[in-house]
Amino acid sequence: MKAGIPIGLGYFAVALALGVAAKKAGLSPFQATLTSFLINASAGEYIGFTLIAAGASYLEVFLMEAIANARYMLMSAALSQKLKPGVGTVQRMLLGYCITDENFGVSIALDERLDPFYTYGVASVAIPGWSLGTLCGAMLGAVLPVSLLSALGVSLYGMFISVFIPESRKNKIVAGLVAISFALSYAVSAIPWFDGISDGVKIILLTVVISLAAALIFPVKEEKKDVA
Repeated sequence: MKAGIPIGLGYFAVALALGVAAKKAGLSPFQATLTSFLINASAGEYIGFTLIAAGASYLEVFLMEAIANARYMLMSAALSQKLKPGVGTVQRMLLGYCITDENFGVSIALDERLDPFYTYGVASVAIPGWSLGTLCGAMLGAVLPVSLLSALGVSLYGMFISVFIPESRKNKIVAGLVAISFALSYAVSAIPWFDGISDGVKIILLTVVISLAAALIFPVKEEKKDVA
């Protein structure tokens, strides 16, 4: 829970702008808050609210949400390899609900095997912060100045950087991969050839390519298990 406090505070600040977007899309504060509590995905919710405001069909919303949130499947796959032995299906499903970019970051960075209750503790603070921020944004968004909402939105980037910087300082390989990720991410956003690909798909492709290359070039040795 202690690890989730800064994440929850960052989520609260960022979700204020999300609440404003929900209100503009015609959602009530309750509907906006419930959406944030169930989805826990900033990009996915922004896309959803934008499509709702545009009167998109259910199928269009479903397809766009699937693309925008597909990266969480990759995070779930990675986190499943770090779990301690004996974690059952129900706990894994609950863990999947708790995964956000930042919750995943602090969970995967642990040196030891992951006990799912660690991530539950992080999420128990982070997710209410996200939901409460959405509620406040939906209720007070019309009063808050646009410049303040924009400034608060930047805090999410600073919070996410703080997740991977400590590991990058300890491991030169991770630091190099982070630098490569930055460079390639900028490249695919600047090169016109990639304009026809959505941001969600770009993230997925970069994640798969970079992580696959890193796994092949710098494999992590599995711990040897004692045979009774």
